[in-house]
Amino acid sequence: MKIGLMGAGAIGQYLLKNIENSEKLTVTSVFVRNIEKYKHLEETFHVKLFTDIHEFLKSDIDIVVEATNIETVEQYFRTIIKEKNMMSISIGAFSDAALLETAREADSHKLYLPSGGIGGLDLVQNARALGNIDSLTLTTRKPAASLTDEALTEEKVIFEGSAKDAIEKYPKNMNISIILSVAGIGTEDTKVVLVADPTVDKNIHNIEVAGGFGQASFTFVNDPLKENPKTSALAALSIYATLERLEDNIVIG
Repeated sequence: MKIGLMGAGAIGQYLLKNIENSEKLTVTSVFVRNIEKYKHLEETFHVKLFTDIHEFLKSDIDIVVEATNIETVEQYFRTIIKEKNMMSISIGAFSDAALLETAREADSHKLYLPSGGIGGLDLVQNARALGNIDSLTLTTRKPAASLTDEALTEEKVIFEGSAKDAIEKYPKNMNISIILSVAGIGTEDTKVVLVADPTVDKNIHNIEVAGGFGQASFTFVNDPLKENPKTSALAALSIYATLERLEDNIVIG
């Protein structure tokens, strides 16, 4: 599969390094804002750099893999999905219901949303298939300094409510609530609890889901990506692994 990569930051370069050793995948084109800044990538990874989105989409690629930011997705998504399948890590852009609806209504191309820093989404989607989810709750615990300026000595719940309200109040901290809501019962019916905890140094996510199928609970303790401590290693890995699975003859789940 020939990949057109958007972005050459920490996740973009993580993908370039790992895909270089893949037998199934190859990055042929990279969309960047500044060619001079990333000129070295052409020689190191044998890719062609683009700053024009239309020329980028015309290049020899099968899928666009976005590893940039919410603003870039908002700017280019509608153009991309008309031309190519797309995988996006900037899940926050799809808190915009209109943008998500554009993806749902796309005639011939698909939007792939990697699971990011969590798992268990296959179970959530299975339970949703026949309306078998009664409740879906995400509790996210983060280092206190990343959520508040208060000098906390013990944990503090700084938000409890719907995913919809959480996304509006903390748009840069809610990627996981968005992907969970899309997989499950929507932002209005998904509950989110956000905890600032001075005793932890990693992000911890707990998902609880219950319904006609039974109940399940998942906990994820995420190590940061070495190249960028603000990004979870699992989020970067989920992009690479999802791409690999697209080329598999055996589909699990």
